[in-house]
Amino acid sequence: MSARYQPMQPVELDKNGVARFRGNAVVRYLLDNGGIDLNRLALVEFPEEDRDQFHQLINYSVSGAPISSDLSDAAQRAYEEGVPEHQARIEHLEAKLKEVRDALREPVANLFNIHPDDLTDNT
Repeated sequence: MSARYQPMQPVELDKNGVARFRGNAVVRYLLDNGGIDLNRLALVEFPEEDRDQFHQLINYSVSGAPISSDLSDAAQRAYEEGVPEHQARIEHLEAKLKEVRDALREPVANLFNIHPDDLTDNT
C-alpha cells in the first residue's frame, strides 16, 4: 500500500512573525468547546497523516508542530519560496534519498569489495 498524504494547510505569519499553519475555525471551536483536550486526543489512535493534518488545522507553528520533519521542511520551503506543496515534498525526499545513498556508499563498497567511485548514482 502506498503512502497517502493529506493536503498541506497554507502557512502564514502570525502577529509575532511565527510561521503557522492556517487554522480551521470549526476544528478550533470543537477543540475549545467540545469537552476534549489535546492530552485526551493524544491517547486516541489515528492514522499518522490524519494526525499531521489535525495539527495543521489547529494552527500549530510550522517549526513546533508534532509532525514529520518531511512535512515540516516541505511546508517551510513552500511558504518561503512559493514552491508548490508536491514539488517541495518531492525535492525534500530526493535530498533525503541522496543523504542515504551517500551514507551507504562506503559500507556497500566495502561489502562488495569494490571502490566507492565504481558505484554509480543513477538518479
